[in-house]
Amino acid sequence: MTETRKLYQEMGIQKEVLDFCLHIESDLSERFVQIDQRAESNQLKVIKAMQDNRVSDIHFAATTGYGYNDLGRDTLEDVYSSIFHTEAALVRPNLISGTHALHIALSSNLRPGDELLSPVGKPYDTLEEVIGIRESVGSLKEYGVTYRQVDLLADGNFDYPGIAQALNEKTKLVTIQRSKGYATRPTLSVDQIGELIHFIKKIKPEVICMVDNCYGEFVETIEPTDVGADMAVGSLIKNPGGGLAPIGGYIAGKKECIERAAYRLSAPGLGREVGASLGLNTSFYQGLFLAPTVVAGALKGAVFAANIYERLGFLVVPNGKEERHDIIQAITFGTPEGVIAFCEGIQAAAPVDSFVTPEPWDMPGYDAPVIMAAGAFVQGASIELSADAPIKPPYAVYFQGGLTWYHAKLGIITTLQKLTEKGIISAENLLKSL
Repeated sequence: MTETRKLYQEMGIQKEVLDFCLHIESDLSERFVQIDQRAESNQLKVIKAMQDNRVSDIHFAATTGYGYNDLGRDTLEDVYSSIFHTEAALVRPNLISGTHALHIALSSNLRPGDELLSPVGKPYDTLEEVIGIRESVGSLKEYGVTYRQVDLLADGNFDYPGIAQALNEKTKLVTIQRSKGYATRPTLSVDQIGELIHFIKKIKPEVICMVDNCYGEFVETIEPTDVGADMAVGSLIKNPGGGLAPIGGYIAGKKECIERAAYRLSAPGLGREVGASLGLNTSFYQGLFLAPTVVAGALKGAVFAANIYERLGFLVVPNGKEERHDIIQAITFGTPEGVIAFCEGIQAAAPVDSFVTPEPWDMPGYDAPVIMAAGAFVQGASIELSADAPIKPPYAVYFQGGLTWYHAKLGIITTLQKLTEKGIISAENLLKSL
């Protein structure tokens, strides 16, 4: 027995489970090479952006209070602008989550009487209250912003006639969610997003096109702002923070859009000039530097999970062979027990709180109990190994992250171990599935 096998055994992994998973892994070497090649391209892009903006150790110094003349903060935003090829960027620790960054981008660029359009169906659950789809204090609806959506077609493609009909004189901003959220639709590629934006701009050139870029950064070698998006928005405790950013979000795009967002985040008359970095700049810079490699590890984990569970007969989105456009892997179990066992496996494989058993609970911003598994160094950081799911049909779990490929691998193997322990999958039949 090799030392590695012995360690897996000591961590509770049965021989049948490990043999099955290692056999699946052996067939993925070519996919992993492709992922590494994209990571190399993105790594060079990040380094070049840092070099072009003359990043120095002076930019790691902390500021306090108002944060006037924070060179590190301002240069970091220039680095993001270089990476995303935009006129400006807002990268701040007081953008506390992806949802908050999206709220700032939307509420700053919409006015009473404007209409917000989603041409890709219902947005992620936490945005429903931001928009006012579900009633909530301070929603866009309360401020007189109306909302309209056009669902995707049954095959996952855009309903172009429906979108053309929905665009009207009140449409001010179009929001495009790149990732699937709590849905089993395909994630949108950057090229698809570009085609959609081109179609929309041809009908209404002045409309603002914003992309919710969460979970998609550095998965491809281009970003939505390279194909016409006026704003791309995301969270630093997902892909671009590289696992080191302890908080934060970004909005990158056209200068006028970013200026409006800055005034909304701080106050009219203050904008981007204030906001102390409080000693977080080193984590932001170094996390961004590591992000392409970290994302590559998470992608390998997603591909590994897809191939394992697809082989066992479960519906997986994307499937084991499809191109990846975000780090999320959806797996439909069809029962609450399957979802819960999977999340228990992710938690058991964590370096932090591995002894904790995750349970569904009524989490703020969601319309059903949600189970979340993540033994993370940063609370809620879904670039770290994590899984979550609403406990409602079709009972699909959404897996993402892993700061290293080896941790993602352990997490997936442990989920399969938990499912066999609970009798949802038969250990004896694993090798028969190959």
